[in-house]
Amino acid sequence: MSSAGDVKFQYLAAIFVNIASISFGAYCGWPSSSFLELGSDKSPLETGPLTDQDKGNVAAVLCLGGLVGNVFFAWLADRCGRRTSMLWVTLPSLLGWVLIPFARNPTHLIGARFLGGMAGGGVFGVIPIYTAELAEDSVRGILGTFLVLSANVGVILAFVLGYYFDYATVAWIVASLSILFVVCFWFMPETPQHLINRQKPQEAELALRYYRNIRARQSKELSEELQLELHKLRAPECPEKGCDEVDDNVVTWADFVAPKARKACLIGLGLVASNQGCGCFAMLNYTAFIFHESGSSLAPTVAAIIVGVIQVVGNLVATSLVERLGRKLLLLISAVGICLSQATMGTHGYLKTLGYDTTGFDWVPVAAFSFMLFIASWGLLTLPFLVIAEIMPPKIRSTANMLLMSILWLISMCTIKLIPLLSVTWGLHGVIFLFASFSLCGALFVALFVPETKGKTIETILASL
Repeated sequence: MSSAGDVKFQYLAAIFVNIASISFGAYCGWPSSSFLELGSDKSPLETGPLTDQDKGNVAAVLCLGGLVGNVFFAWLADRCGRRTSMLWVTLPSLLGWVLIPFARNPTHLIGARFLGGMAGGGVFGVIPIYTAELAEDSVRGILGTFLVLSANVGVILAFVLGYYFDYATVAWIVASLSILFVVCFWFMPETPQHLINRQKPQEAELALRYYRNIRARQSKELSEELQLELHKLRAPECPEKGCDEVDDNVVTWADFVAPKARKACLIGLGLVASNQGCGCFAMLNYTAFIFHESGSSLAPTVAAIIVGVIQVVGNLVATSLVERLGRKLLLLISAVGICLSQATMGTHGYLKTLGYDTTGFDWVPVAAFSFMLFIASWGLLTLPFLVIAEIMPPKIRSTANMLLMSILWLISMCTIKLIPLLSVTWGLHGVIFLFASFSLCGALFVALFVPETKGKTIETILASL
């Protein structure tokens, strides 16, 4: 087990890179309060208040931007490196925030949100790979949870700022995060794994020395440790063969149909489907509506802040438990908890539809919804990104992650747009029951197919597939 001094630069890199996650989280939380101002009679837009259709388009285009950004920044991460790709993420993020105060019609807002979505595509497409490649086995899980934790901090930041400031001021304040990210992250080295893949062993050794804090420690034992880790980076998929040569960097279809790679991709696909199929992310966009339907007297902005705090607390629980209980158990507990919460919400809504008097129990869906987000943040909303990065063979890790995140953004966009349409036909309770069934399927999938990766080296994880 590494000491705190050995991993401090790994923590520092994970914190700095996730400043970009905070900025994207703010994009996710910005509509909650801003739509109240932009949809009112006092809307500063030249075209007047935003219509419901405008709000839907402005909200959903974030996912389309995420799809485009995921493909572009994943490609850039392979060509130019994870560090360089993340630095370029700053450009669409900053431009999106700067464009919002100057927006004069819904099209301008859609453009700004598209740019923000592109940044989000880079964040969720590159950061899991960056973190998995620099972290030691003992802290890889903890550092991997920083991604969603930071994004939820950004959501709360947008909620709180939106409570005190107008939408344009919020945009200017959050834009400063992009500058802060560049200043902090500029001095971080590239990941050793990528440098090895690019046949730069000397630079890889320097990067590994930095992240392992070996620079000032002189010992033959440590030197042998370093060389052993460098050797593992060269051939994590075939340690038993003692491969010394770096494989061709060109990824082909044959790399994906290899048994271990194919199984890793199928597990990743199941995790992505469970992450979005459980409906937690999509339902977040309708928080105010759900609270209103339950008869809650809380103001929408206050309700949103409470929900954001619940998520962050859940993320903190996941961060503290991921290296103790493991990924699989947390994913399983999370999926089952989500299913039970949604079944409770759906039952309350169904009874209310049938005409039963639920006046004394209108707190139930609020409590169930809050618990759902809390337990979802333990695992199903947080850990799939970490597990996918851990189980993928290094050669296809970036490309496979890009494909899986593209599927995630597509499912996300569809669920957000379909909730209001299906609610008209089935009622909100029917949609929630559908999500509950998907959550149950996700729990069964995790129990049967997802391997435990806690504390295991990459080569051990690959050997177990």
